[in-house]
Amino acid sequence: MAGELPLDQVRTLLAVVDEGTFDAAAAALHVTPSAVSQRVKALEQRTGRVLLQRTKPVRPTESGAVLVRLARQLARLERDAHAELGLSGAGEPVRVPVAVNADSLATWFLGALARLPEEARICCELRREDEDHTAALLREGVVMAAVTSSPDAVPGCSVRALGRMRYLPVAAPDFVARHLSDAPLREALSEAPVIVFDRRDDFQDGFVRRLRGGRGGASTLRHHVPTSEGFAECVAGGLGWGMVPEAQAGPLLRAGRLVELAPEQAVDVPLYWQQWRLDSPALAMVADAVAATAARALRG
Repeated sequence: MAGELPLDQVRTLLAVVDEGTFDAAAAALHVTPSAVSQRVKALEQRTGRVLLQRTKPVRPTESGAVLVRLARQLARLERDAHAELGLSGAGEPVRVPVAVNADSLATWFLGALARLPEEARICCELRREDEDHTAALLREGVVMAAVTSSPDAVPGCSVRALGRMRYLPVAAPDFVARHLSDAPLREALSEAPVIVFDRRDDFQDGFVRRLRGGRGGASTLRHHVPTSEGFAECVAGGLGWGMVPEAQAGPLLRAGRLVELAPEQAVDVPLYWQQWRLDSPALAMVADAVAATAARALRG
């Protein structure tokens, strides 16, 4: 595709998406807004597809996102080539944007960054996103790699399994006494206050449906706590019950601040590493560090 599409037009499309408007892209590229508009129109005519939604800010269509990802990959390859040829600034760091879910970030992922050798001068830019949605950032070309729950490769990406992250249904002892002691657990959890990460989090609902044979969900009395550490502390503080990563729940269970609600009903979430299929030494180094750390921290 790169050989068939004018690279100046592809780079212009990327600039419009990144800057948000045609005028801002023109300023970034040091050309006129008319030139930016003409390049985008020419690219749309060449591909036979509408590539941009003319909103504020401008957004790529599904076809446009494919070319935006291509543009980002070309830019990455160009930077790597410059570095290998000694044409980049001496000691210039390599930027690797990665999407990772909050629970991995709070429990095991940062250990992978500690494995990266300092002399490699790799700067990881982490984007926190739910593991069910990190793949979308790969499709859009916003990140080069992602920890995701999907084994299905995003076009242009490779996939490797990392392991399973175990979640335990837990609550504080006094919360159990107040809300969960007078009825079977599958019924009590439908009425008891619950902690959720955000409005897209249906993990707790899924657990209740699993107990109830596919029916119902968790209570509508729910607290939204959008940090992994805060989530665990709210559960331990007795505000509600929740599914807490085993690595976070373990110390709280041993301290008596949490109790397991259903010891035989832990939920394992498989995690995968998806990355651009590029010959990038920095990206390969990050991938190896993540895989090695996950092998020690996650269940096989």
